[in-house]
Amino acid sequence: MRTKSPKRNRINVITLGCSKNIYDSEILMGQLKASGKDVVHEKDGQIVVINTCGFIDNAKQESVDTILDAVRAKKNGQVDQVFVTGCLSERYKEDLQKEIPDVDSYFGTRDLPLLLKALGADYKNELIGERLTTTPQHFAYLKISEGCDRPCSFCAIPLMRGKHKSNSIDNLVIEAEKLAEKGVVELILIAQDLTYYGLDIYGKRRLADLINALSEVKGISWIRLHYLFPTGFPKDVLSVIRENPKVCNYIDIPLQHISDPVLKSMRRGTTMTKTNMLLKEMRNEVPNVAIRTTIIVGYPGETDSDFEVLINWVKDQRFERLGVFAYSHEENTHAYLLEDDVSPEVKQLRLDAVMEAQMNISADLNQTKVGTKIICIVDREDSEGNYVCRSEHDSPDVDNEIHIHSPSIHLKQGTFVEVEIVGASEYDLDAVLL
Repeated sequence: MRTKSPKRNRINVITLGCSKNIYDSEILMGQLKASGKDVVHEKDGQIVVINTCGFIDNAKQESVDTILDAVRAKKNGQVDQVFVTGCLSERYKEDLQKEIPDVDSYFGTRDLPLLLKALGADYKNELIGERLTTTPQHFAYLKISEGCDRPCSFCAIPLMRGKHKSNSIDNLVIEAEKLAEKGVVELILIAQDLTYYGLDIYGKRRLADLINALSEVKGISWIRLHYLFPTGFPKDVLSVIRENPKVCNYIDIPLQHISDPVLKSMRRGTTMTKTNMLLKEMRNEVPNVAIRTTIIVGYPGETDSDFEVLINWVKDQRFERLGVFAYSHEENTHAYLLEDDVSPEVKQLRLDAVMEAQMNISADLNQTKVGTKIICIVDREDSEGNYVCRSEHDSPDVDNEIHIHSPSIHLKQGTFVEVEIVGASEYDLDAVLL
């Protein structure tokens, strides 16, 4: 009989996809640790759990490739067991079981108790906020709700995550307190739709109330808002951003398009006029706000005229932060009934054109910061001895970075420092300590 070493009992959790998946992996790992399991994140372990993404084609392919790599490692004796969970598994479980049968078991996004049981652990309801965070110690994601009730034609998230379900303010405050005790100073609020928060459990939108409650948590210095849906945007949130010093002047609002025919087909529930009015109100109410948005190009039926409207709007709005995706034709979505009639080549050309326009906008906006003084948070030290920091206008991994050359002074990760901006490029700033 083979004697199992500690390594053979170690569970290695691999996370793919978005920040919501990162949060889910952290909850899984916290539950495993509470059951006495040896669990690591993306390190060596003989039991592999892959938390997959099933959002768009590239993400799905990365998930499949990761599963296949783990199965090969299992066949070679490097891994004992392989389990798959997350969005791809929720959406395509039957297909995956047929195509990759060597996986020990597949689980969906709402199967955490079953996954834990398969791993020899018990699901513990009392573990409010108990997580093994995988982000740097000073910031953490806080998922305030799950699922989505929006009818967007292109989106498969409701298929994978179900209907919107808010977590209570009391539980989220407890979770924030536990994160603060671990040294977290920046909370990044995430959900499929932050603006819907509270409707299901309180009968009204209560995002502003939640933000104010979280700002009372000792040790939390920054609160950042991600994924605010534009339709039905709760205007009281703008006054909270403006007046509460702990709330970053940062709004992540995925607008997706601006041409009225495309917005209507996308089932976004808004128009160009309404969107522009909302953006104007945001900038008027929060004068120093940085707005991040995402755009989809190549949606079915997007004409040259629609795209011209889109790119001219991007140039006019001069968003501080912007990301672009090429449309992905997703099964079982409303848009899947439409002809995917924009060629991959045209999608790429349109994506490149928007990114080039945004690169020039970002370069111009960054140049205006040269000579200014700002507060930033220290994220890490790079290989050349420079410190990489962020302002309140920048979220980790997706936004600008501030680089400080300070060989004689040690800066602790997660501390706040005042700097003067002395140089700028398209997406980064150079600074000196004050």
